[in-house]
Amino acid sequence: MPAESLIPGTARVSGGVLLVSMAEIAELAQVKRPVVSTWRRRYADFPAPAAQNAGHPLFDGQQVVEWLIATGLGNTHPGQLRAEIVLHGIAAQADRTDPLRIVETLGALLCLRHLDERPVADEATVSTPEEARTALLRRAERMDPEDEFVLRELRTAGADVVPLAHLAEAIVEAAYGERGAHEWLLASRSRLRLPALTADALTAELQSLLVDLTDLRGRLDRQGSVTLADPHARAGDLLVAQIREADASDAITAMAADPEERLARIARRRLLLAGIDEFSLDVQVGQALEESFADPDLIVTQLPFQPGEDRSVLAALEGIERVADLLGPGCTALVLGPADALVDALPGTAESQLRSALLRSKVVEAVIALPGGVLPYRPGYRAALWVLTRGQVSTAEGNVLLADISAEPLTEVVRMRLAEDILLWRTEGFRALDGHDPRYGRAVRVAELDHAFGGPLTPPGPPASQILALAVRERPALIAEAEGRLERAAKTGRSYDDEYGPYRGGVVRRTGPRPRRTTLGALIAEDRVTKIKGHRLDQRHLIGGGQGGHHTVLGPEEVTGRSGVGARRIDRLVLATVYEHVALTEPGDLVYTLTPELGLLIDHDGFSVAAFPARVLRVNPDAERPLTPRVLAALLGAARGTGRSPSAVRPAHRIEEYQLPDLDPDEVARFDALLAETERRERMLCTQVEALAEACQLTIAGLADGTLTFGDTRPLPPRSLTD
Repeated sequence: MPAESLIPGTARVSGGVLLVSMAEIAELAQVKRPVVSTWRRRYADFPAPAAQNAGHPLFDGQQVVEWLIATGLGNTHPGQLRAEIVLHGIAAQADRTDPLRIVETLGALLCLRHLDERPVADEATVSTPEEARTALLRRAERMDPEDEFVLRELRTAGADVVPLAHLAEAIVEAAYGERGAHEWLLASRSRLRLPALTADALTAELQSLLVDLTDLRGRLDRQGSVTLADPHARAGDLLVAQIREADASDAITAMAADPEERLARIARRRLLLAGIDEFSLDVQVGQALEESFADPDLIVTQLPFQPGEDRSVLAALEGIERVADLLGPGCTALVLGPADALVDALPGTAESQLRSALLRSKVVEAVIALPGGVLPYRPGYRAALWVLTRGQVSTAEGNVLLADISAEPLTEVVRMRLAEDILLWRTEGFRALDGHDPRYGRAVRVAELDHAFGGPLTPPGPPASQILALAVRERPALIAEAEGRLERAAKTGRSYDDEYGPYRGGVVRRTGPRPRRTTLGALIAEDRVTKIKGHRLDQRHLIGGGQGGHHTVLGPEEVTGRSGVGARRIDRLVLATVYEHVALTEPGDLVYTLTPELGLLIDHDGFSVAAFPARVLRVNPDAERPLTPRVLAALLGAARGTGRSPSAVRPAHRIEEYQLPDLDPDEVARFDALLAETERRERMLCTQVEALAEACQLTIAGLADGTLTFGDTRPLPPRSLTD
C-alpha cells in the first residue's frame, strides 16, 4: 500500500486507512510495548505492516482491532476497541479536518437514535452510501422537523455520515447506550483537540463541590420537581453533572443559553440524551437567559472567561447581578468567576459600589476563594465562587459566610466539610448554643464589609471552629509545659557543667610523626573489623512502627536519616519462618550504606535487621589494636572520596578502599570518650532546642490567629547582635 510522507506526531492516514504504530497498538490493547513485539514474533497471523515511518512499521488499525478481538488478547473490552480505534483515527486527522464537526455529527446520530429508538446504521447495511444518507436525512426530518437537535448537522455532514453512523453504533455498544456514548465521546475532547470544548472545563473535584452545594436531591425530595438553569452553558458540563448526580431526570426542567450556536446545540443534544424530556428542555442562543420558559429554582453557571489584560471587573459583577435578578424566593445560584472581581480588593469606585450593593441586597449567602488549578486548561486563572440565595433564613440575615481554601488542595475531605458548612449555614444560619461552627469559613457582618468599601472578601481570621478547638484552648498550658521543660533542661545542663566542668576536648597540634594510613579493607583482613551483609526483605513483611513488630529494620532510609529509626519493623515469627538465616545486629554494631549516599548509624541497642543495601561493620574488642564503633564511624565519615558525582551510577570507591588513620589505642580511648561526651551534651541541648521551638511555635500561632496575648509579665525587649 503506498503511504504518504509520515512525520511523528502528525496525522497518519493513507488511502482512508488509519495507520498505527506498535506503541499505539499497546495503548489500544492496554498492554506494555514489549508485549506487542512478542505478539508479532509468536503469532503468524498478526497483521503485516501497511507502511513505514522512519524505519518503524505502521499497521492497519482496523486489522489490528479485528485481530485483537478474534484472539482475545489484550486488556481492552472488544466493544470498546472498535470505538477506540475510530476515536484514535479522529485524533490522528485533527490537523486536516474539523474535529468539532465530527463530534457534532456523531452527537446528532446518537440523538437521532435516541429519538426514534432505532439504530442509525440500519439503512447503511442495506443500501448504497448515497441511499443510506438520504434515508438518514429522511428520518431526521421526520423526528426533528424544527431542526432543534439533529437535522442541520446531518445535512452538512455529506458522505461522511454513513461511516460515522457505523461508528456511532460501535460507541453505543461500548458504552451501553446513547447517553453513555455521547459522554464518552465528549470525555475525549482533549484528545480530539477541541479548544472550544476544553478551555473552560472544570476539574472533577470542583464539579463535585458544585453538586454538593446545590443539594439538588434534597430540593427534589422537598419540591418534587426542580427547574435547573445555566445562562452561560457552553457545552453543558455543569448542568449534566448536576443531572447525573440527581438520578431523577424526569423531575427536572433544564434551561440554558450560550452565544455560540454550535455549542448551544451540543448542550441541547447532551441534555436530551441525559434524560431531560424534550418538552422540559429549553436551550437558547444568546447572551442571556430568557425567563419565558420557567423560573429557575437552581442556577449553576460559570461567567464567560476574559483574558487578564482585557478583563473587566465591572462586567463580571454585572454578570452576577443578572444571575441574582433571575432568582425567586427560596432559589439558589452558584456563580463561578474570576477571583480579582469576586474576592480581591477592587480598584475603582464603580466596582466597589456594585459589589457593596450586591452584598446589601440580602442575596449573597457565601463567597469562596478557590484553589488554583480548578480550571486545568487555564492554569493562571484564579477562580472564586459566589453562592446566592433569595430569602435567607432569619438567623443569617445581615451576614455573609466567607471562606478561603485557595491554599489547600480540593480533596474529598475539604470538599465535604466546606459543603457541610454552607448547607448548614443555608438552613440554620447562626445558632447561639449548639450551632455548627464552620470549619472553612467565618460569618462576617455585611455592614463591616460595606464599611471597608471595596476591601477583599476574605475571612478576617481563622474559622471559629479552629479558634475554639481544644488544641487552641490548651495553648497556654502547652506553652507553660514547654517552658517548664526548657527550664528543667537548662538546669540539668548547668548541673552537668558544675559537676564535670565545661566541654574541653584537650586536643593540641601533633608534633611527632603522623599515624600510618590504613584502609577499612586492611582492618577487615586483620580481623579488627568484621563486615556482615544486609538482608533482602519483602516489603509486604514490614510493619509500620506504630503497628507492632518485634525487630527494628535498618535500611538506607533509616541510616541516612531520611526516615526515623523504628519507622519500620518486622515480626519475629515472620523472621524465623521466612528468613531462617537472618542474623540480628549486636549492640554497638555500625550499620552503613553507600546508596544513595554514605550513611553511618550506630545501633546501640542491637537486635535489629539490616535491610540490603545496608550492611553492618562490627568491631572486634579483643583485637591487638581495637577500635570502637564511635571512632570507626567518625573516621569513615571523615574519609576522602566518599561522595559521588550526580551522574554516577556507583560510588567512586568501595568502602573497603576508604583510608583512615590507624590511631594508637590510647588515642582511640580518648577519642571515644570525647565522642560519647559530645553525644551526651548534644542530647541535653536538643532537649532545650525542642522545648524552645515548641513554645515559640505555639506562641506565634496564637498571636497570629488572635487567640493569645501577653499578660502582666512581659518578655524582655529584643537585644541587637552587637549588644
